[in-house]
Amino acid sequence: MTFARRVVSEGLGTAFLLAVVVGSGIMAERLAGGNVAIALLANAIATGAGLVALILMFGTVSGAHFNPVVTLSEAWQKNMPRTEVLPYIAVQVAGAFAGVAAAHLMFGDPVFFASEHVRSGPAQWWGEFVATFGLIAVIIGCSRSRPSVTPFAVAAYITAAYWFTSSTSFANPAVTLARSATNTFAGIRPLDAPGFIAAQLLGAAAATLLFCWLYPAPPADATVAGTVAPSDFAPSPVSEHARAGTTRPGSYD
Repeated sequence: MTFARRVVSEGLGTAFLLAVVVGSGIMAERLAGGNVAIALLANAIATGAGLVALILMFGTVSGAHFNPVVTLSEAWQKNMPRTEVLPYIAVQVAGAFAGVAAAHLMFGDPVFFASEHVRSGPAQWWGEFVATFGLIAVIIGCSRSRPSVTPFAVAAYITAAYWFTSSTSFANPAVTLARSATNTFAGIRPLDAPGFIAAQLLGAAAATLLFCWLYPAPPADATVAGTVAPSDFAPSPVSEHARAGTTRPGSYD
């Protein structure tokens, strides 16, 4: 896969992710009638569902990181060239802001407007550390043991982390920066973004160190950029034999 395709995949995927996160947050807040729990539930379900679709869509092109700490972790593991790290992060951040703008335009809001949603303090920073630690742990653990389930495991974890972390699990520096430009349900004050990002970087580093030790490195070319197995999308031997007329449907050889 060419570098240009990988970079476009990362930018487009991150834009769609933020459109899902912010757009579903706006819709949820407008329909929930002031019930924050219902709004958060709707936001979490939409984000998890969208994440599965986006990882499956872009996974075999770029690895579907959509997240600078995932990219940094994969480069640390030598799953991708270090020369690609900065371009990946740049398009992730640009795509994140594009996704916020797309969501705002869909709902008739200004393209960007700074958030006033306070998210600060040691409890929330710890929540972001835990959220990001868990995300990187799921990615490494699944991609090195059962890569076919990685998209579903990541989405399931993020959906859960919306609820069990005090910060509602941003776990992504690009997402954090872009969400500071939306004064909606999903927003975070620009002043609070640096604390979240610092916690995310620390959580990602700790998880990479621990889970690279827990799980031995996979064979070369086992995954695309460390997250998705190309074989998950290839025809199975059984289906190839069946098309060739050498086996009956439902038989095993």
